[in-house]
Amino acid sequence: MASETGTIITRFAPSPTGYLHLGGARTALFNWLYARHHGGKVLLRIEDTDKKRSTQDAIDKIIEGLDWLGLDFDGETVFQTQQAERHAQVANILLENGHAYRCYATPEDLEAMRAEQRANKQPMRYDGRWRDREPGPDQEGKPFTVRLKVPKDGETIIEDAVQGRVTVKNEEIDDYILLRADGTPTYMLAVVVDDHDMGVTHVIRGDDHLNNAFRQLPIYRAMHQIEGNWPDPVYAHVPLIHGSDGAKLSKRHGAVGVEAYREELGILPEALFNYLLRLGWGHGDREEITQAEAIELFDLDGVGRSPARFDIKKLQNLNGHYIREADDARLAGLVAEELAGSVDAQIDRDLLTRAMPVLKTRAKDTNELADNARFLFMQRPLDLTEKAAALLDDEARARLAEVHKALAAENDWTTEALEATTKALAERLELGLGKIAQPLRAALTGSTQSPGIFDVLALLGKEESLARIDAQAAPATDTQD
Repeated sequence: MASETGTIITRFAPSPTGYLHLGGARTALFNWLYARHHGGKVLLRIEDTDKKRSTQDAIDKIIEGLDWLGLDFDGETVFQTQQAERHAQVANILLENGHAYRCYATPEDLEAMRAEQRANKQPMRYDGRWRDREPGPDQEGKPFTVRLKVPKDGETIIEDAVQGRVTVKNEEIDDYILLRADGTPTYMLAVVVDDHDMGVTHVIRGDDHLNNAFRQLPIYRAMHQIEGNWPDPVYAHVPLIHGSDGAKLSKRHGAVGVEAYREELGILPEALFNYLLRLGWGHGDREEITQAEAIELFDLDGVGRSPARFDIKKLQNLNGHYIREADDARLAGLVAEELAGSVDAQIDRDLLTRAMPVLKTRAKDTNELADNARFLFMQRPLDLTEKAAALLDDEARARLAEVHKALAAENDWTTEALEATTKALAERLELGLGKIAQPLRAALTGSTQSPGIFDVLALLGKEESLARIDAQAAPATDTQD
């Protein structure tokens, strides 16, 4: 189905009661890709009807997270609470045309009904006691809800674009509330009205909403009878994301907000984009897929029916790939932000950019990049790790004095020349290169782990390298004839 103009229109409709979690981000991604693939539009609607739990901070984080992932939306953002009058209008149209009715059942009446159903082991659903009943004098001025008069005969069939054909008997769907006693619309009504008014042609969402589709379709069909031009949308219910152990994804699996993947885990947006794409959708054996390729390749027939399993290690491995592919200046900017405030020296972005080809070869996230770059901006005297300090015994410090002397005479401060000079020194001292390189690494970086030692020397420069070596080397001893 397409809109009147022939345009496919999808939507992402998060509830701002918390962060943008992985499942929501993937739903947004699939909606975005489907619309972009077909040259359509993708809209954003904030479903903020839960006034107690909806917060501006959550709204901001959702929008920031979508923007960070590279998902742009067409048109203005719609806020569901701003459409409440329109929702009520549709409920009243249904009421006036016999597709809905006033229900005067009190909370006590409904609790008694449920207690009886429990006792008789019956399904827990509204029994339709006001479906065909006219209010009398006793109901005058009393509060009432408006309930949809759901068809009771036959069955409803949905040809779901992911799940296939799904059938539910109409008798299993109760007459649910459209307007509460205070006149406010329910979620079930608001979603349908908003989707219709926004021209949504394809509802792509998690399969935990599949049951809702059978409750929402009667509104479309009733309004289509009354007004026409309320076509059913195409439904596509995507399986949920599970943890690596097969259980429903939770915080213990890493189910945190998108902003945490960026700020705490050091994930690049293109890596998370790619990883979310491959959670439940596939194109042959392809693992690395760019945004442009995803737009070209994505369609709903590639979405599987089984829950996808989230694996943080796979995400980190994919992130490492994108770090190696990333522009050095861009990575330098990200690392500079992470280092700001944690090192005393001023961050030299040009130096960071020059260092990136060396630093990014093994890093799996920007946190590792920052940690690996920290040595560049350390102030003398360096704080040594316990392992680094253990390497610098008297013998090692004496060797550092020899290294200092050899490197001070080096005029070609390149990795190739520095390696040749150091290897020549090791041969002259009849030592393995490691016996020199390890104490040298400790002296230059304060750690036992760093990029290649000759890269470290080249990046630090001659003056700083010699000063750091001198600070840890054994003092020179004068000899007299």
